[in-house]
Amino acid sequence: MTLILFNKPYDVLCQFTDEGSGRPTLADFIKVPGVYPAGRLDRDSEGLLLLTDDGRLQARIADPKFKLPKSYLVQVEGDVTEAGLASLRQGVRLKDGMTRPAEAERIAAPALWPRDPPVRFRKTVPDCWIRLTIREGRNRQVRRMTAAIGHPTLRLVRWSVGDWTLDGMAPGEWREA
Repeated sequence: MTLILFNKPYDVLCQFTDEGSGRPTLADFIKVPGVYPAGRLDRDSEGLLLLTDDGRLQARIADPKFKLPKSYLVQVEGDVTEAGLASLRQGVRLKDGMTRPAEAERIAAPALWPRDPPVRFRKTVPDCWIRLTIREGRNRQVRRMTAAIGHPTLRLVRWSVGDWTLDGMAPGEWREA
């Protein structure tokens, strides 16, 4: 069994092919045959992506019924209040229903690599960072959750999935677990 931890850079697609688009894909970074992503990260999100050749492990990682925690470092627009964090902790209503309760805390700006392109900076609009841990995986869920409490996501980095983390990995790097 192979399990790869990959620090997916911004603007890379979570697939191995994208005929004719010229956009970077997993094939530009990972030359290991027979592995597939266990879950997804949007093109405009960064961070930990797990790839495996084991179908059962892939299902355990990706399927929400296993409730594997996924932690994100999220830069949001505005100054998140304790009431906003409490809403995330209780679960927020999205168009496709209530989310499960999340772990949410405000954090100091993490020491991350610079993003290319950089997040837009506006002198008149503050921003802050939160750590959000969810146990489900709806489409663009973290972005929709922060928007639901009035704080659009500016930068989204998945830091961990279960016990696997990005610790010590630069964007584009991968290692076997």
